[in-house]
Amino acid sequence: MTGNNTTGSGKKLADFSAEMTSEKTFTLSGYRGTSFVLYFYPKDNTPGCTTESIAFRDLYQEFKTAGIDIFGLSRDSIRSHENFKAKLDLPFELISDPDETVCALFDVIKMKNMYGKQVRGIERSTFLIDGNGKIVKEWRAVKVNGHVNDVLEFVNASN
Repeated sequence: MTGNNTTGSGKKLADFSAEMTSEKTFTLSGYRGTSFVLYFYPKDNTPGCTTESIAFRDLYQEFKTAGIDIFGLSRDSIRSHENFKAKLDLPFELISDPDETVCALFDVIKMKNMYGKQVRGIERSTFLIDGNGKIVKEWRAVKVNGHVNDVLEFVNASN
């Protein structure tokens, strides 16, 4: 995985690449001309991440109609992602970032409280990226309920 930039709305991203499901490699430059949502989630097969992924799945066609692709990303392995994708019948690819390279580009690794302990992990975050590789909008510290609808509303309002 490659890349070296931090984020903020309006920020143009440096090219980066990462392994994804379906034996593909995601590269930012490979999506020039295509706007997409990149959502970061903590872990495959956990309740919140499952709910969020299902919400993106269920609204996938509406995002596609608006000209937006969707990608999910966590630190899980490709094998875990393939199983999660198949289990939920996700129509989009999942990106694997086990060494946190892409997570670092987007500054989504945070200290969080889990069962009273401080743990380091992905802060649930979503980014809308335009066809020029620029961040149009970011949502950080996302709460799952209603989030995907909020993203779709923003996409539709800005089209």
